[in-house]
Amino acid sequence: MARNKPRLETSAGGVVMHAGPQEPLYLLIRDSYGNWGFPKGHLEQGERPEDAAVREVREETGLGEVRLRAPIHTIDWYFRFRGRLIHKVCHFFLMEAEDMHTSPQADEGITACRWERFADAVALVSYENARDVLRRAHGQVPGHTPAA
Repeated sequence: MARNKPRLETSAGGVVMHAGPQEPLYLLIRDSYGNWGFPKGHLEQGERPEDAAVREVREETGLGEVRLRAPIHTIDWYFRFRGRLIHKVCHFFLMEAEDMHTSPQADEGITACRWERFADAVALVSYENARDVLRRAHGQVPGHTPAA
């Protein structure tokens, strides 16, 4: 029976914003499958989700400094990997970066980094649960309200 039980994987990631002159810009990454989303990765032994999120954002995007602003939302989903059912839980945090220079982490399959306005970012993000995270993040940015 235990064989059919999903393996739990816990990750953390960030929605990184840059305060643009008229509106905030959000950082998206493209994975090796061509999907747009947000930097995220597994927690290391004993690591807090917020620390993992900052580490993963910096590693996957090449950003030097990011400021952790607030928790956004925790999402979870199920998928199969090599025949095994995985239950993935990912904690997302709102972050801010002043520097916009990025360098995608190619050895982790990150093929591009891209800064976009909210409306364009929502249209580009590949998965609905990630679009929901972006909407929630945008609603936490002062002066901006979540879009439907």
